[in-house]
Amino acid sequence: MIAATQRPMPAAAVKVSVVLGSYNRARFLKGTVASIREELARCPFRSEIIVVDGGSTDGSLAWLLKQKDILTIVQHNRGEWQGRAIERRSWGYFMNLAFKVAQGEYVCMLSDDCLAVPGAILNGVTLCDERRAAGERIGAAAFYWRDWPHEERYRVGLTFGGRMFVNHGLYLKEALEAVGYADEENYLFYHADGDLCLRMWQAGYPCIDAPDSYVEHHAHANVSVRDSNAAVQKGDWERYVQTWGSLGVPQQDWLVREYRDPARTVRKFPRAWFGGRS
Repeated sequence: MIAATQRPMPAAAVKVSVVLGSYNRARFLKGTVASIREELARCPFRSEIIVVDGGSTDGSLAWLLKQKDILTIVQHNRGEWQGRAIERRSWGYFMNLAFKVAQGEYVCMLSDDCLAVPGAILNGVTLCDERRAAGERIGAAAFYWRDWPHEERYRVGLTFGGRMFVNHGLYLKEALEAVGYADEENYLFYHADGDLCLRMWQAGYPCIDAPDSYVEHHAHANVSVRDSNAAVQKGDWERYVQTWGSLGVPQQDWLVREYRDPARTVRKFPRAWFGGRS
């Protein structure tokens, strides 16, 4: 038995868990993680980084296992094992591995082909804390993002009923738990994020936008993987419409904002993909 004077002090509660799903994007993943580390270093609270890798074969796993500040979860989601094709699991199953492990009060979901613009996470957490302290019930906060190098302006998405959803941003862990996390059965890849936010709204946890939080998303990271995901879009959309279409099509699909990033964050994308625009 450890004497009372020798017992370790309890660690401060984790405020934010940053979660990423990744597959064969080693060069982009390293930049994404670097931008997250830089952002979390500015934050006056305890945080953690969790990466779920789908069985990468491009060196991602070897690199991740050397990163002692990252909790890495491996869920082989492609290829073969013992002569049989590995069952492809849904986006919801894949991301729920990280959502459920996350210890943070907030779970920040980003992509492995993104860069966090300085202030994104800290500003989002500050916004949510302030509005919740004022008595507002919030389940998520959507960060503004753009597809670089094709887009100049940043946006957040609106779905059925004109409700906002998170492409990149914060979830309140309490709200994720309240709705049983992302749907693992009905959506293979697309629209599970919209479904999640609509179920949170239905449970009394609406999604808001975070007007001081920005993310750069690269449009050309591992296009072959993106194409394989796009192949399931039609079926996912049909199930999404069947579930939520009665709420009505939104008058607009996006809320759009102008923003000039003083840090010129896009220049941190891998040079082979640098397109000359910022």
